[in-house]
Order: sequence, then C-alpha cells, then structure tokens
Amino acid sequence: MGAARRDDGVPNQRGVPAMRRSPFSLLTGLLLALGLAPAVAQNLVQSGEITLHYNAVPSTSLTPDVARRYGITRSANRILVNIALRQGVPGADLAVPAQVTVAATNLNGQRMDLRVREVREGEAIYYLAEARVVGRDTLRFEVVARPEGGEPIRVEFRQDFFPE
Repeated sequence: MGAARRDDGVPNQRGVPAMRRSPFSLLTGLLLALGLAPAVAQNLVQSGEITLHYNAVPSTSLTPDVARRYGITRSANRILVNIALRQGVPGADLAVPAQVTVAATNLNGQRMDLRVREVREGEAIYYLAEARVVGRDTLRFEVVARPEGGEPIRVEFRQDFFPE
C-alpha cells in the first residue's frame, strides 16, 4: 500500500477522532480504521458557519469492497480526493450540498481537472475525485466549493505520494 505524507508539518496520528458526521458512513469508517481519518479532521478550512474538510489518500487504502461500492479505481497510481462541507457546531453539524471543483498539479506543472462526483449516504454528502500519480510525486490540489446559496470556499493543499 502506498503511503501519504502531509506537508504542513502536522504528523498523521492514529487514535485522533475524525470529523463528526451523522450518520457514520462506510467510507469514513474505513478511513478511521486505516488511521487516515486524522488527516480529514485536521485538514479543514472555515468560512462563516461552513467548514470544508478535505483529504487525499492512495486509493489502495480502500478495501476492494468499499472501492467497488463507491466506484473507485484501486491502483498504486491512483489517489482519492474526499471533500465534505458541514454547517454548524461539530456533533450537531449538517452536510451542506455544493458545487465542487478540484484540480491537481504535479511537480512537472501538469494540471489535471478532476471529475468530481457527489456521493450521498444517509444524511452525509461527500465529493469524491480521483487523480493519477506516476512514481513518487507531489500533487498540489486546488479546491473550490460553492455551497448552495453561499460564497465560494477555496483551499489549496500539497501532498506527497509514494506508490508501491
């Protein structure tokens, strides 16, 4: 399985609770089990009452069953980007529908506009996209989320990937 390393100086830690979502989803459960959810919990941007959570993980981190359920390609050279918008205080927050765009740029300056799709699971809403990496690479992600009736929320983040 490829490993992901954050570049913001915050180490990935096991045992830190993930962002609170209601109801608890299979995808969130899997990320928690893999110890990858802390990246979800710590990667966020606040805009008024809306919190945008974001992360990118190797698609091989997902079990074959979960990948199949969500239509995700598992491969050492595929990255899964997960975006969620929540409104309100943690624990009592609600999913926020939005129009989401994601672009990824590699170290060679090659930009990829990623196809983002909405996944609804109960009351949870996720926006998933997949990116390709070739060998060891760093991707810079640009995310723009336009909540219904709200102003766009923008975030950029970089992450290193080390495929098998």
